[in-house]
Amino acid sequence: MYRYDEFDHAFVKARVAEFGDQVARRLSGTLTEDEFKPLRLMNGVYLQLHAYMLRIAIPYGSLSPRQLRKLAHIARTYDKGYGHFTTRQNLQFHWPKLTDVPKILEELAEVEMHCIQTSGNCIRNVTADHFAGAAADEVADPRPYAEILRQWSSLHPEFSYLPRKFKIAVTGAERDRAAIEVHDIGLHLKKNDKGELGFAVYVGGGLGRTPMVAKKIRDFLPEQDLLSYTTAILRVYNLNGRRDNKYKARIKILVHETGTEELTAAVEAEYAALKDSELRLPDADIRAIETYFKPPRLAARPEGDRAVATAGKTNPGFADWLGRNATTHRNPDYACVTISLKGIGEVPGDASDAQMDAIADLAEQYGNDEIRVSHEQNLILPHVARADLPALHAALVEIGLATANAGLITDIIACPGLDYCALANARSIPVAQEISQRFASQARQAEIGDLQVKISGCINACGHHHVGHIGILGVEKKGAELYQITLGGSAREGSTIGEIIGRGFGPEEITDAVETIVETYLAHRQGREETFLDAYRRLGQAPFKEALYGHEARAA
Repeated sequence: MYRYDEFDHAFVKARVAEFGDQVARRLSGTLTEDEFKPLRLMNGVYLQLHAYMLRIAIPYGSLSPRQLRKLAHIARTYDKGYGHFTTRQNLQFHWPKLTDVPKILEELAEVEMHCIQTSGNCIRNVTADHFAGAAADEVADPRPYAEILRQWSSLHPEFSYLPRKFKIAVTGAERDRAAIEVHDIGLHLKKNDKGELGFAVYVGGGLGRTPMVAKKIRDFLPEQDLLSYTTAILRVYNLNGRRDNKYKARIKILVHETGTEELTAAVEAEYAALKDSELRLPDADIRAIETYFKPPRLAARPEGDRAVATAGKTNPGFADWLGRNATTHRNPDYACVTISLKGIGEVPGDASDAQMDAIADLAEQYGNDEIRVSHEQNLILPHVARADLPALHAALVEIGLATANAGLITDIIACPGLDYCALANARSIPVAQEISQRFASQARQAEIGDLQVKISGCINACGHHHVGHIGILGVEKKGAELYQITLGGSAREGSTIGEIIGRGFGPEEITDAVETIVETYLAHRQGREETFLDAYRRLGQAPFKEALYGHEARAA
């Protein structure tokens, strides 16, 4: 993974000192809260429902054991003993004292971490496929390009005050595990007919109040033109994006109102003026960044198949976990392992300080010193020898992180909701916990198969409900919490926005409604090979509306 150079160390150190002075002035009353707000947001500090919240950047979701141990230490020392991993591959602490934040930032800097660009109308943390550099289906590792974008965008003077926040995602495989089509810019790393690397470029995706799937505006962009083309997109947006209405200020609205053809023409014109400038990436610079992401030397471990087969025969729990949480690696002796942070009845995305310390140990012992954060709020060990999978599973059982549910109905994405967030209208966490408990049976989950449930506590859609196979949005109606259901969403390649199925459900009804939807799917699917998403796309809304609303659906 990338290591800081002298500039990075000096830059982060100066930023920490600057914010320490700003906090001191706020605490002394020299700065009002209104004056302090933009300063704290530039350093990842939010004022939530009950306390300040600190959001820490984890660029493209990559962590070292040393960094994860530091996060565990901060959770233990300055918070309430846990952290929350987010859909942006970041980590949030929900209970730090403002007086402690400068010290936290100092400690983060010790392990080459910071909170810059985790908030505000700037280019946010660049995200990537959590199996990057390991997946069997990968064309090339997208992380070097994510790192190039991170370096280019950090406090970019031209793009530090955009009309609204701006999010970029990069993937290097045909299977989109980075949700690139629901980002402001999505980059799909690919090879052309000549074997040259480049990108398909998508622009104008996003969720929130007005969910939209991005439009592909270029089928192949040469890799050396990554910064010139990205700059062209940002310039067109910065000059033409709405600033009079924050709800219409995202680039997706500009694409919608301008039209894809006209916007593409504007970007291409800007790009033509930039592509031969200093923004053109020299091949030597790209290759130099790639050296930071050189795959670990993986020793041959041909005994893996035998070890896995033996453990699977004697341990059904291991067999279930292997089938769901171990993914094919480019090296047949190895696997990518998903550590589910979605234990039955637990808070999705939360990890305790003890669990983070333990995972750091396991990454050193079995995972070649790497940890990844997925946008699905799980942790990944990307390079685990198959021969070590039984021992790793046993160790995860001991720390309560061996839930075999990756991609199943209990692997729920959920935002913090009204339990923490000042913007939320309804709670997300209790709904996720209740659904998880209702479908706790491993056999029942296996019968249902792949099914993504995603929950947001407000229209800002931090829980990505728009792209859940079953999406749940918490709203407020007459002072009470109500939950609206969408069906058929997907953040994979060929992304779709879920369709609202009908009237909302109260907190005491929502889990029953989800169960009704699942049972309707099971009754109508064409064999176990037909997934929920495929069945919904074939059937449409009708059978689900009938099951949920009965005579109401028929009357409509």
